[in-house]
Amino acid sequence: MKFKSKKYSIDSTDYQVGQDNVSKWGMDIHTNVFSVSIGLSLLFIITLLALSPNEAKEAINSIKNAALTNFDYVFMWGANILLLFAVGIAASPLGKIRLGGDKATTDYSTLSWVSMLFAAGMGIGLIFWGVAEPTAFYTDWFGTPLNAEAFSEQGREMALGATVFHWGLHAWAIYGMTALCLAYFVYNKGLPLSMRSIFYPLLGDRVWGKLGDVIDVMAVLVTLFGLATSLGLGGAQAASGISHVLGFKSSLLLQQGIILLIMSLAILSIVRGMDGGVKLLSNINMGIAFVFLGLVFILNFTTVLDSAYTAVIGYVKNIIPLSSSTGREDTQWLHGWTVFYWAWWVAYAPCFGMFVARISKGRTIREFLVYVLLIPTLVTTAWMSVFGGVAIDQIINEVGVLGANQGITDVTLSLFYMLDAYAFGTLLSLLAVALIIIFFVTTLDSGSIVIDSLTSGGKLEVPIKQKLVWAVIASIIAMLMLWIGGTDSIQALQYITIIAALPFTIILILGCISLVKGLLTETEQLTPIPAK
Repeated sequence: MKFKSKKYSIDSTDYQVGQDNVSKWGMDIHTNVFSVSIGLSLLFIITLLALSPNEAKEAINSIKNAALTNFDYVFMWGANILLLFAVGIAASPLGKIRLGGDKATTDYSTLSWVSMLFAAGMGIGLIFWGVAEPTAFYTDWFGTPLNAEAFSEQGREMALGATVFHWGLHAWAIYGMTALCLAYFVYNKGLPLSMRSIFYPLLGDRVWGKLGDVIDVMAVLVTLFGLATSLGLGGAQAASGISHVLGFKSSLLLQQGIILLIMSLAILSIVRGMDGGVKLLSNINMGIAFVFLGLVFILNFTTVLDSAYTAVIGYVKNIIPLSSSTGREDTQWLHGWTVFYWAWWVAYAPCFGMFVARISKGRTIREFLVYVLLIPTLVTTAWMSVFGGVAIDQIINEVGVLGANQGITDVTLSLFYMLDAYAFGTLLSLLAVALIIIFFVTTLDSGSIVIDSLTSGGKLEVPIKQKLVWAVIASIIAMLMLWIGGTDSIQALQYITIIAALPFTIILILGCISLVKGLLTETEQLTPIPAK
């Protein structure tokens, strides 16, 4: 591979990609990262099982709350700094640098690329929280943003604006900067696709030793536990939706069955490869999502337009006060929502970042950052305006279950309660269940690819069975946690992931500094030697 500058590249080190790997059971794995990741995963699970689910959840929850409360400024300013990095790099001359070199070409069309990054990033979250979050903020379910008055016009503006804030520029800056750091060092410097590579300009050859192993193991664990958490909670939501639509009681058996279905479809997707698997499913899912969005939009044309305007105004007016952690009186809301969200995005950043890095060769850094920041923010604004705006309108006009209860009674059913108000609500609910399942398949598929890369020394091409192993392990963890303690166990796993996000916030900021050091090598000019 020819590099514009060999500084910080694979040519500047004696390390060879995959040199610490061994071949076992038909797999090509990094000895330390693979074995330690498996060992710590089992230790965490055994420890959780040794305690009662409720005790485990409460013990871990207390640690999680302490982290979110005492270090809220780390998460808040961490997200702000990552957004400033993204905007600054995109606007600077460094934005002209192309991932993979000046002559690199893209592997995927812009539409497929955006569909994949969206499906891997937040697609499933929008289904779950599209109705529940704006409704919660409007009705003071767990505090209101900036202490806005609940059930008021100001409260409506703040509810929609704060929801867009949580799913907008800050969130995608966390994801986007992680992905950019990885993509640059992989495609422009030839380093392995692993989290340790980001820190080569700062740590030198030490990243190939124990310190790098620690970074990669941390990334594996937060990705694995994040996947298992999403699968467990998603299985519960899908089971609730199916039971609600078809009129029978949700059960553990149904939840387990849904997780098995998701795992089976993810395995099929992995076997079919990137083009025939996650790319195809992402395109299908985005098509279904826009049909779903369009139907609800048409049914509520006037309400949606007003909600979209209100959401944008609420977001723009309040982005600065919502971004600050000082002088806030709405601390319950701040810690329970914003800080929790920033921690969750950071925890999921290695998974998203590594997957998006893998599919982003050939794009300029400016193009990459503009698309990653703006398009998902616009889509999430539209989604929240449609579903959140309609839900709030139902509450105001006392329509359907949400209107009768004046808010949330069951978070997992909030979307389905909103859809029940329509004559063909059953059809819309079935579309929602289909979206949930397919989004989870793409999430498990992309997550398995990421963990596999981390545990194989950053190699891009490895035996397919390795990816299958991690899809199965994540699914087994989710099923086991649900079987032992239901959502209490799953939430305990989620809280462990959130705790791990605290050091990872610092790691991501250091990664951005390292990225800038790397990017500056692209602009270094040789000083001509004056003639004597």
